[in-house]
Order: sequence, then structure tokens, then C-alpha cells
Amino acid sequence: MSKINEVKELVEAGKSKKIGTAVQVALDAGSQPGDILQAMVDSMSVVGDKFSAGEIFVPEMLIAAKAMSKGVDVLRPLMAGDNSSSLGTCIIGTVAGDLHDIGKNLVSMMIESAGFTMVDLGVDVSAEKFVAAIKENESVTLVACSGLLTTTMPALKEAVATIKASGLTGFKVIVGGAPVTPEYAAEIGADGYAADAGSAAVKAKELVG
Repeated sequence: MSKINEVKELVEAGKSKKIGTAVQVALDAGSQPGDILQAMVDSMSVVGDKFSAGEIFVPEMLIAAKAMSKGVDVLRPLMAGDNSSSLGTCIIGTVAGDLHDIGKNLVSMMIESAGFTMVDLGVDVSAEKFVAAIKENESVTLVACSGLLTTTMPALKEAVATIKASGLTGFKVIVGGAPVTPEYAAEIGADGYAADAGSAAVKAKELVG
């Protein structure tokens, strides 16, 4: 088995204690950091598909995401100087009134792995805080707003409206969360919608690329 395949399998299995060593072994064997990262992203896509199909559940997905995070930690210093792969800065947060962060954290990890610099505002983020973060950070190309409760859908709408009305430009707005549909995303003026973490990374690259 190639060293990269070993990394892929460890991510899928959520073996976070073994992943760092496996990534280092793959690097020592001559694999490129970008190729190892892509392999881990591919693994998380498989995990995301299994999650969407109901074959695995949130705990397994979180364990796999944690393993990938440990692998990315080994690669990060090697890729920090490689700005060619950077797609800009993504501001992410769960909207006002919503304290859910598991989905947001998974999406953040997946978008980061796609080549973005992440600024995570956490949970219960007001529309104004999103706008302030766009102003405070350089090269913002994407703003990701998450809402996991039906009751916070109006807050999601307000966040998108406030961001769009701010006069700031140069970025796209992507939304997601359990009650959100592609139709609702279009209705509130978002540029994109993602059903889960795997598709969020794909959509993020599509919107910005």
C-alpha cells in the first residue's frame, strides 16, 4: 500500500493518534504536501458521502475530521509559504441566536483544506459582526453563514442581507445548515448553498475559483 493510501485510510478510520506519523512517513518517502492534503480531502469526501447516506453518524464524522486536522497540522508549516494554493480568506460563523458549532467546525475544516485561510467567528454571530470581520481581514473571498435551527433562519436572512447591503465587495456568501434549502438560500440572496461539509468545500472553490 502506498504511503498516501495509508494516510487516506487512517483519516477515514479516524485514527488521529497515528495520522501525524503516517503523514511524516509519506513526506519522507517523497510525497508532495499538496498531494497528501488532497488525499485527506478525498477521504473526508468519502466520509461526507457516508454521512449523507446515513451509513455513519456525527461522532464518526467528527473523529475523521479530527484525524484530518492532526494530519493538516503536520503539513501546515510546509504549505504556509505556498500562497499559490491560497484561495483567500473565508469568514465563517453560526448566526445570531444559534449555538450549534459541530457542523460549522466540520465545514470550516473542509473549506480550510480546500485552500482558504479561515477566520472562525464562533457561534451566535450578529450580522454586524460578520460585516466587521470582512472589514478587518484582508483578501476576504468567501463568507460562510451557518444556521442549524429553524428558528434562526430569519437571522440567517438578516446576516446575508446586512452583508450584501454593506457596500463591501470581492467576496461570495455561502449558507448552509439543517433547515436551509437551495431555494431558501437563493431567496435570501446567498451566492451559494451547501448541504454538508464535503459539498461546502467543493462549492467554496467553485464560487471563488
